[in-house]
Amino acid sequence: MSEATVPLPRTVRFGVNHTPRQGWFHSWLDLDLDAVGEDLAAIAALGADHVRIFPLWTLLQPNRSLIRPRALDDVRAVVDAAATVGLDVVVDALQGHLSSFDFVPSWLTSWHRRNMFTDPEVVASTARLVGELTDRLAGAPNLLGVTIGNEVNQFSVSNHPDPDPLTPAQAEAWTRTMLAAAEERAPGLLHTVANYDAAWFLDDHAFTPDQSATLGAATVVHSWVFDGTGQRYGGRSHEVAHRGEYYLELARGFSREPRRPLWLQEVGAPRNVLEAADVPWFVGQTVANVLDCPDLWGVTWWCSHDVSEDLADFPPLEHTLGLFDAQGRLKPAGAAFRDAIAAAAEAPTPAPRGPAVDLAVGGDPLLHRSAAAPGGSVFEAWMEASRAGERPTVRVLREHAHARAGDSRTGGAAATRAAR
Repeated sequence: MSEATVPLPRTVRFGVNHTPRQGWFHSWLDLDLDAVGEDLAAIAALGADHVRIFPLWTLLQPNRSLIRPRALDDVRAVVDAAATVGLDVVVDALQGHLSSFDFVPSWLTSWHRRNMFTDPEVVASTARLVGELTDRLAGAPNLLGVTIGNEVNQFSVSNHPDPDPLTPAQAEAWTRTMLAAAEERAPGLLHTVANYDAAWFLDDHAFTPDQSATLGAATVVHSWVFDGTGQRYGGRSHEVAHRGEYYLELARGFSREPRRPLWLQEVGAPRNVLEAADVPWFVGQTVANVLDCPDLWGVTWWCSHDVSEDLADFPPLEHTLGLFDAQGRLKPAGAAFRDAIAAAAEAPTPAPRGPAVDLAVGGDPLLHRSAAAPGGSVFEAWMEASRAGERPTVRVLREHAHARAGDSRTGGAAATRAAR
Protein backbone atom coordinates (compact mmCIF):
# COMPACT_ATOMS: atom_id res chain seq x y z
CA MET A 1 0.00 0.00 0.00
CA SER A 2 1.45 3.38 -0.97
CA GLU A 3 1.78 6.20 1.54
CA ALA A 4 -0.99 8.10 -0.22
CA THR A 5 -3.49 5.32 0.40
CA VAL A 6 -2.73 4.68 4.08
CA PRO A 7 -5.88 5.54 6.08
CA LEU A 8 -5.22 8.52 8.33
CA PRO A 9 -6.31 8.64 11.98
CA ARG A 10 -9.47 10.62 12.56
CA THR A 11 -10.51 12.55 15.64
CA VAL A 12 -13.05 10.90 17.93
CA ARG A 13 -14.12 12.79 21.05
CA PHE A 14 -13.74 11.00 24.38
CA GLY A 15 -15.55 12.14 27.49
CA VAL A 16 -17.02 11.14 30.81
CA ASN A 17 -20.44 11.56 32.38
CA HIS A 18 -19.67 13.43 35.61
CA THR A 19 -21.16 11.91 38.77
CA PRO A 20 -19.96 14.16 41.61
CA ARG A 21 -17.78 12.33 44.13
CA GLN A 22 -19.17 14.32 47.05
CA GLY A 23 -22.93 14.08 47.50
CA TRP A 24 -23.72 12.67 44.06
CA PHE A 25 -26.18 14.93 42.17
CA HIS A 26 -27.58 16.16 45.48
CA SER A 27 -24.42 18.28 45.53
CA TRP A 28 -26.24 20.82 43.35
CA LEU A 29 -28.11 21.80 46.53
CA ASP A 30 -24.94 23.39 47.94
CA LEU A 31 -22.41 23.46 45.12
CA ASP A 32 -18.76 23.11 46.17
CA LEU A 33 -16.71 24.25 43.19
CA ASP A 34 -13.45 23.11 44.77
CA ALA A 35 -14.74 19.53 45.00
CA VAL A 36 -16.12 19.71 41.47
CA GLY A 37 -12.80 21.07 40.24
CA GLU A 38 -10.96 18.08 41.74
CA ASP A 39 -13.32 15.71 39.95
CA LEU A 40 -12.88 17.50 36.65
CA ALA A 41 -9.10 17.60 36.91
CA ALA A 42 -9.05 13.84 37.48
CA ILE A 43 -11.25 13.31 34.42
CA ALA A 44 -9.02 15.51 32.27
CA ALA A 45 -5.96 13.52 33.41
CA LEU A 46 -7.42 10.44 31.71
CA GLY A 47 -7.09 12.19 28.36
CA ALA A 48 -10.79 13.00 28.10
CA ASP A 49 -11.76 16.18 26.28
CA HIS A 50 -15.32 16.69 27.52
CA VAL A 51 -17.79 16.00 30.30
CA ARG A 52 -21.55 15.72 30.39
CA ILE A 53 -23.19 17.30 33.46
CA PHE A 54 -26.63 16.93 35.02
CA PRO A 55 -28.26 19.84 36.89
CA LEU A 56 -31.47 18.72 38.58
CA TRP A 57 -34.77 19.88 37.11
CA THR A 58 -36.31 20.08 40.58
CA LEU A 59 -33.73 22.70 41.60
CA LEU A 60 -33.72 24.68 38.37
CA GLN A 61 -37.52 25.00 38.14
CA PRO A 62 -39.18 24.23 41.51
CA ASN A 63 -42.38 25.94 40.38
CA ARG A 64 -43.76 26.00 36.86
CA SER A 65 -43.32 29.78 36.68
CA LEU A 66 -40.08 30.00 38.71
CA ILE A 67 -36.67 29.39 37.16
CA ARG A 68 -34.01 30.09 39.78
CA PRO A 69 -31.25 32.46 38.59
CA ARG A 70 -28.87 31.14 41.28
CA ALA A 71 -29.33 27.59 39.99
CA LEU A 72 -28.56 28.69 36.42
CA ASP A 73 -25.47 30.51 37.72
CA ASP A 74 -24.31 27.30 39.40
CA VAL A 75 -24.51 25.41 36.12
CA ARG A 76 -22.52 28.12 34.37
CA ALA A 77 -19.94 28.02 37.18
CA VAL A 78 -19.37 24.30 36.60
CA VAL A 79 -19.04 24.86 32.85
CA ASP A 80 -16.45 27.56 33.54
CA ALA A 81 -14.62 25.30 36.01
CA ALA A 82 -14.35 22.63 33.31
CA ALA A 83 -12.75 25.16 30.97
CA THR A 84 -9.91 25.74 33.44
CA VAL A 85 -8.83 22.09 33.06
CA GLY A 86 -9.35 21.98 29.30
CA LEU A 87 -12.70 20.20 29.18
CA ASP A 88 -15.63 21.00 26.92
CA VAL A 89 -19.11 20.46 28.36
CA VAL A 90 -22.47 19.09 27.32
CA VAL A 91 -25.28 20.09 29.69
CA ASP A 92 -28.37 17.94 30.14
CA ALA A 93 -31.32 20.27 30.44
CA LEU A 94 -33.99 18.07 32.09
CA GLN A 95 -33.18 15.76 35.02
CA GLY A 96 -35.41 13.97 34.90
CA HIS A 97 -34.13 10.52 35.66
CA LEU A 98 -30.75 9.46 37.03
CA SER A 99 -29.56 6.05 38.24
CA SER A 100 -33.11 4.76 38.91
CA PHE A 101 -34.24 7.91 40.77
CA ASP A 102 -36.72 10.39 39.31
CA PHE A 103 -36.31 14.14 39.75
CA VAL A 104 -39.68 15.40 38.59
CA PRO A 105 -40.84 18.78 39.92
CA SER A 106 -43.70 18.74 42.41
CA TRP A 107 -45.84 20.73 40.00
CA LEU A 108 -46.04 17.60 37.81
CA THR A 109 -46.86 15.01 40.48
CA SER A 110 -49.61 13.81 42.88
CA TRP A 111 -52.31 16.50 43.24
CA HIS A 112 -50.76 18.46 40.36
CA ARG A 113 -50.37 15.46 38.07
CA ARG A 114 -50.10 16.44 34.41
CA ASN A 115 -48.71 14.86 31.28
CA MET A 116 -45.23 16.36 30.85
CA PHE A 117 -45.23 15.72 27.09
CA THR A 118 -48.69 16.84 26.00
CA ASP A 119 -50.06 19.40 28.48
CA PRO A 120 -49.66 22.77 26.68
CA GLU A 121 -48.77 24.76 29.81
CA VAL A 122 -46.25 22.17 30.93
CA VAL A 123 -44.61 21.94 27.52
CA ALA A 124 -44.35 25.74 27.27
CA SER A 125 -42.88 26.03 30.76
CA THR A 126 -40.39 23.22 30.18
CA ALA A 127 -39.28 24.79 26.90
CA ARG A 128 -38.80 28.06 28.75
CA LEU A 129 -36.42 26.32 31.16
CA VAL A 130 -34.43 24.79 28.29
CA GLY A 131 -34.22 28.21 26.64
CA GLU A 132 -33.17 30.13 29.76
CA LEU A 133 -30.59 27.54 30.76
CA THR A 134 -29.12 27.54 27.25
CA ASP A 135 -29.08 31.33 27.22
CA ARG A 136 -27.13 31.41 30.51
CA LEU A 137 -24.54 29.05 29.00
CA ALA A 138 -24.42 30.39 25.45
CA GLY A 139 -21.35 32.58 25.94
CA ALA A 140 -19.17 29.79 27.30
CA PRO A 141 -16.52 28.94 24.69
CA ASN A 142 -16.31 25.33 25.94
CA LEU A 143 -20.04 24.63 25.65
CA LEU A 144 -20.57 21.84 23.12
CA GLY A 145 -24.35 21.87 23.37
CA VAL A 146 -27.44 20.97 25.37
CA THR A 147 -28.96 17.51 25.55
CA ILE A 148 -32.70 17.25 26.11
CA GLY A 149 -32.90 15.30 29.31
CA ASN A 150 -31.40 12.08 30.47
CA GLU A 151 -33.61 9.31 29.12
CA VAL A 152 -36.73 11.39 29.72
CA ASN A 153 -38.55 9.09 27.33
CA GLN A 154 -38.67 6.54 30.19
CA PHE A 155 -41.55 8.57 31.66
CA SER A 156 -43.74 7.43 28.77
CA VAL A 157 -42.64 3.81 28.48
CA SER A 158 -45.32 1.17 29.01
CA ASN A 159 -43.45 -0.49 31.89
CA HIS A 160 -43.08 2.74 33.88
CA PRO A 161 -45.00 2.77 37.21
CA ASP A 162 -46.92 5.91 36.17
CA PRO A 163 -46.47 6.58 32.46
CA ASP A 164 -47.39 9.71 30.54
CA PRO A 165 -49.08 8.28 27.44
CA LEU A 166 -48.64 9.92 24.06
CA THR A 167 -48.49 9.20 20.35
CA PRO A 168 -45.42 9.19 18.09
CA ALA A 169 -46.57 12.51 16.62
CA GLN A 170 -46.80 14.04 20.10
CA ALA A 171 -43.40 12.64 21.06
CA GLU A 172 -41.87 14.19 17.96
CA ALA A 173 -43.59 17.53 18.58
CA TRP A 174 -42.31 17.63 22.18
CA THR A 175 -38.76 16.82 21.09
CA ARG A 176 -38.80 19.43 18.34
CA THR A 177 -40.08 22.06 20.78
CA MET A 178 -37.29 21.40 23.30
CA LEU A 179 -34.55 21.31 20.69
CA ALA A 180 -35.85 24.54 19.14
CA ALA A 181 -35.70 26.24 22.54
CA ALA A 182 -32.00 25.36 22.80
CA GLU A 183 -31.20 26.18 19.17
CA GLU A 184 -32.82 29.61 19.43
CA ARG A 185 -30.53 30.65 22.31
CA ALA A 186 -27.32 28.98 21.10
CA PRO A 187 -27.59 28.23 17.38
CA GLY A 188 -25.34 25.75 15.64
CA LEU A 189 -24.17 23.77 18.67
CA LEU A 190 -24.43 20.05 19.40
CA HIS A 191 -28.02 20.03 20.70
CA THR A 192 -29.32 16.47 20.95
CA VAL A 193 -32.02 14.27 22.43
CA ALA A 194 -30.97 11.41 24.74
CA ASN A 195 -33.51 8.60 24.57
CA TYR A 196 -32.79 5.30 26.24
CA ASP A 197 -33.15 2.05 24.36
CA ALA A 198 -36.91 1.59 24.68
CA ALA A 199 -36.96 4.01 21.73
CA TRP A 200 -34.98 1.50 19.67
CA PHE A 201 -36.41 -1.83 20.83
CA LEU A 202 -40.00 -1.56 22.14
CA ASP A 203 -42.71 -1.82 19.49
CA ASP A 204 -45.26 0.18 21.52
CA HIS A 205 -42.99 3.09 22.44
CA ALA A 206 -43.95 6.54 21.12
CA PHE A 207 -40.37 7.82 21.00
CA THR A 208 -39.06 6.10 17.89
CA PRO A 209 -35.72 5.39 16.20
CA ASP A 210 -36.72 7.74 13.39
CA GLN A 211 -36.93 10.60 15.88
CA SER A 212 -33.58 9.82 17.50
CA ALA A 213 -31.90 9.47 14.10
CA THR A 214 -33.27 12.66 12.55
CA LEU A 215 -33.86 15.25 15.31
CA GLY A 216 -30.98 17.19 16.79
CA ALA A 217 -27.41 17.56 15.60
CA ALA A 218 -26.34 13.93 16.17
CA THR A 219 -27.83 10.50 16.80
CA VAL A 220 -27.37 9.60 20.46
CA VAL A 221 -27.36 6.05 21.85
CA HIS A 222 -27.03 4.73 25.41
CA SER A 223 -25.66 1.19 25.35
CA TRP A 224 -26.06 -0.97 28.45
CA VAL A 225 -25.37 -4.69 28.46
CA PHE A 226 -27.76 -5.27 31.39
CA ASP A 227 -30.58 -4.96 28.84
CA GLY A 228 -30.58 -8.75 28.39
CA THR A 229 -27.32 -8.97 26.45
CA GLY A 230 -25.17 -9.91 29.42
CA GLN A 231 -27.81 -12.11 31.02
CA ARG A 232 -28.52 -14.00 27.80
CA TYR A 233 -25.04 -14.43 26.33
CA GLY A 234 -22.64 -14.11 29.27
CA GLY A 235 -20.28 -11.43 30.49
CA ARG A 236 -17.30 -12.32 28.26
CA SER A 237 -19.38 -13.03 25.18
CA HIS A 238 -18.91 -11.70 21.67
CA GLU A 239 -22.33 -10.06 22.02
CA VAL A 240 -21.27 -8.10 25.11
CA ALA A 241 -18.00 -7.00 23.51
CA HIS A 242 -19.76 -5.78 20.34
CA ARG A 243 -22.99 -4.40 21.85
CA GLY A 244 -22.01 -0.74 21.47
CA GLU A 245 -20.79 -1.27 17.91
CA TYR A 246 -24.05 -3.01 16.99
CA TYR A 247 -26.11 -0.23 18.52
CA LEU A 248 -24.30 2.45 16.53
CA GLU A 249 -24.78 0.53 13.29
CA LEU A 250 -28.46 0.07 14.13
CA ALA A 251 -28.75 3.83 14.67
CA ARG A 252 -27.01 4.51 11.37
CA GLY A 253 -29.62 2.39 9.62
CA PHE A 254 -32.33 4.88 10.54
CA SER A 255 -30.40 7.97 9.47
CA ARG A 256 -31.59 9.93 6.45
CA GLU A 257 -28.30 11.84 6.24
CA PRO A 258 -25.33 9.83 4.95
CA ARG A 259 -22.75 11.42 7.28
CA ARG A 260 -24.87 12.16 10.34
CA PRO A 261 -22.70 12.02 13.50
CA LEU A 262 -23.18 9.08 15.87
CA TRP A 263 -22.58 9.61 19.59
CA LEU A 264 -22.20 6.79 22.11
CA GLN A 265 -23.27 9.15 24.88
CA GLU A 266 -23.56 6.54 27.62
CA VAL A 267 -21.83 3.22 27.98
CA GLY A 268 -20.66 1.61 31.21
CA ALA A 269 -19.48 -1.65 32.73
CA PRO A 270 -22.32 -2.91 34.96
CA ARG A 271 -21.30 -5.36 37.65
CA ASN A 272 -24.71 -7.07 37.67
CA VAL A 273 -23.63 -8.88 34.49
CA LEU A 274 -19.83 -8.47 34.55
CA GLU A 275 -17.28 -9.84 37.01
CA ALA A 276 -14.72 -7.37 38.36
CA ALA A 277 -12.00 -9.04 36.29
CA ASP A 278 -14.10 -8.55 33.13
CA VAL A 279 -14.40 -4.77 33.48
CA PRO A 280 -11.04 -3.63 31.97
CA TRP A 281 -11.55 -6.13 29.14
CA PHE A 282 -15.03 -4.74 28.49
CA VAL A 283 -13.79 -1.14 28.46
CA GLY A 284 -11.03 -1.90 25.98
CA GLN A 285 -13.16 -4.11 23.75
CA THR A 286 -16.05 -1.64 23.65
CA VAL A 287 -13.89 1.32 22.65
CA ALA A 288 -11.85 -0.61 20.09
CA ASN A 289 -14.96 -2.04 18.44
CA VAL A 290 -16.95 1.20 18.21
CA LEU A 291 -13.98 2.88 16.56
CA ASP A 292 -14.77 0.69 13.55
CA CYS A 293 -18.06 2.59 13.06
CA PRO A 294 -17.91 5.33 10.44
CA ASP A 295 -19.12 8.79 11.48
CA LEU A 296 -18.54 8.16 15.19
CA TRP A 297 -18.45 11.58 16.86
CA GLY A 298 -17.54 10.43 20.33
CA VAL A 299 -17.69 8.09 23.30
CA THR A 300 -18.76 9.41 26.71
CA TRP A 301 -18.25 6.86 29.48
CA TRP A 302 -20.66 6.32 32.37
CA CYS A 303 -19.44 7.39 34.81
CA SER A 304 -16.72 9.36 36.55
CA HIS A 305 -17.12 8.28 40.20
CA ASP A 306 -18.77 5.47 42.13
CA VAL A 307 -21.82 6.44 44.15
CA SER A 308 -20.83 6.48 47.81
CA GLU A 309 -21.97 3.54 49.92
CA ASP A 310 -23.17 6.16 52.41
CA LEU A 311 -26.10 6.89 50.10
CA ALA A 312 -29.07 4.55 50.40
CA ASP A 313 -31.42 2.66 48.08
CA PHE A 314 -29.36 2.67 44.90
CA PRO A 315 -29.21 -0.46 42.76
CA PRO A 316 -25.96 -2.13 43.88
CA LEU A 317 -24.29 -1.70 40.50
CA GLU A 318 -24.43 2.12 40.85
CA HIS A 319 -21.78 1.88 43.58
CA THR A 320 -19.36 0.27 41.12
CA LEU A 321 -19.77 2.02 37.75
CA GLY A 322 -17.17 4.75 38.24
CA LEU A 323 -13.80 5.13 36.59
CA PHE A 324 -12.78 6.40 40.05
CA ASP A 325 -13.99 5.15 43.41
CA ALA A 326 -15.97 7.30 45.85
CA GLN A 327 -12.69 8.53 47.39
CA GLY A 328 -11.38 9.68 44.01
CA ARG A 329 -8.89 6.85 43.46
CA LEU A 330 -8.38 5.57 39.92
CA LYS A 331 -9.91 2.11 39.38
CA PRO A 332 -8.89 -0.54 36.82
CA ALA A 333 -11.82 0.66 34.70
CA GLY A 334 -10.37 4.16 34.68
CA ALA A 335 -6.93 2.93 33.72
CA ALA A 336 -8.46 0.88 30.90
CA PHE A 337 -10.40 3.90 29.60
CA ARG A 338 -7.26 6.06 29.77
CA ASP A 339 -5.36 3.45 27.78
CA ALA A 340 -8.20 3.09 25.27
CA ILE A 341 -8.21 6.85 24.67
CA ALA A 342 -4.47 6.81 24.04
CA ALA A 343 -4.74 3.86 21.65
CA ALA A 344 -7.58 5.52 19.73
CA ALA A 345 -5.22 8.24 18.54
CA GLU A 346 -3.75 5.71 16.11
CA ALA A 347 -7.05 4.26 14.90
CA PRO A 348 -7.63 4.85 11.18
CA THR A 349 -10.81 6.12 9.62
CA PRO A 350 -12.95 3.01 9.07
CA ALA A 351 -13.98 1.92 5.62
CA PRO A 352 -17.68 1.58 4.73
CA ARG A 353 -19.29 -1.43 6.35
CA GLY A 354 -21.20 -4.39 4.98
CA PRO A 355 -23.01 -6.66 4.51
CA ALA A 356 -26.29 -5.25 5.77
CA VAL A 357 -28.72 -7.12 8.00
CA ASP A 358 -32.30 -6.16 7.14
CA LEU A 359 -34.65 -4.79 9.79
CA ALA A 360 -38.23 -4.60 8.51
CA VAL A 361 -40.04 -1.99 10.61
CA GLY A 362 -43.24 -1.51 8.61
CA GLY A 363 -44.64 1.70 7.21
CA ASP A 364 -46.48 3.04 10.27
CA PRO A 365 -44.95 5.68 12.61
CA LEU A 366 -45.10 3.18 15.51
CA LEU A 367 -42.34 0.92 14.22
CA HIS A 368 -41.90 -2.84 14.58
CA ARG A 369 -38.45 -2.74 16.11
CA SER A 370 -38.26 -5.53 18.70
CA ALA A 371 -36.39 -7.86 16.32
CA ALA A 372 -33.40 -5.57 16.89
CA ALA A 373 -33.37 -6.19 20.66
CA PRO A 374 -30.99 -8.73 22.26
CA GLY A 375 -32.10 -12.21 21.28
CA GLY A 376 -34.15 -10.91 18.36
CA SER A 377 -33.63 -12.22 14.85
CA VAL A 378 -31.89 -9.06 13.60
CA PHE A 379 -29.61 -8.82 16.64
CA GLU A 380 -28.56 -12.44 16.29
CA ALA A 381 -28.06 -12.24 12.52
CA TRP A 382 -25.80 -9.21 12.99
CA MET A 383 -23.82 -10.92 15.74
CA GLU A 384 -23.44 -14.10 13.65
CA ALA A 385 -22.01 -12.07 10.78
CA SER A 386 -19.72 -10.20 13.16
CA ARG A 387 -18.49 -13.42 14.74
CA ALA A 388 -17.66 -14.68 11.24
CA GLY A 389 -15.31 -11.75 10.78
CA GLU A 390 -17.59 -9.57 8.66
CA ARG A 391 -18.28 -5.90 9.45
CA PRO A 392 -22.08 -5.88 9.28
CA THR A 393 -24.33 -2.89 9.34
CA VAL A 394 -28.15 -2.59 9.43
CA ARG A 395 -30.54 -1.70 6.61
CA VAL A 396 -33.99 -0.47 7.62
CA LEU A 397 -36.84 -1.60 5.36
CA ARG A 398 -40.19 0.18 5.45
CA GLU A 399 -42.15 -3.02 5.05
CA HIS A 400 -43.39 -5.89 7.18
CA ALA A 401 -41.61 -9.23 7.49
CA HIS A 402 -41.63 -12.20 9.80
CA ALA A 403 -39.17 -11.66 12.63
CA ARG A 404 -38.42 -12.95 16.12
CA ALA A 405 -38.75 -10.34 18.88
CA GLY A 406 -35.88 -9.85 21.29
CA ASP A 407 -35.61 -9.14 25.00
CA SER A 408 -38.11 -6.50 26.17
CA ARG A 409 -36.47 -5.54 29.47
CA THR A 410 -34.45 -2.70 27.80
CA GLY A 411 -31.97 -0.62 29.77
CA GLY A 412 -34.24 1.45 31.99
CA ALA A 413 -34.48 1.71 35.76
CA ALA A 414 -35.91 -1.78 36.22
CA ALA A 415 -32.99 -3.33 34.34
CA THR A 416 -30.44 -1.76 36.69
CA ARG A 417 -31.80 -3.99 39.44
CA ALA A 418 -31.73 -7.13 37.28
CA ALA A 419 -29.96 -10.16 38.67
CA ARG A 420 -27.43 -12.19 36.71
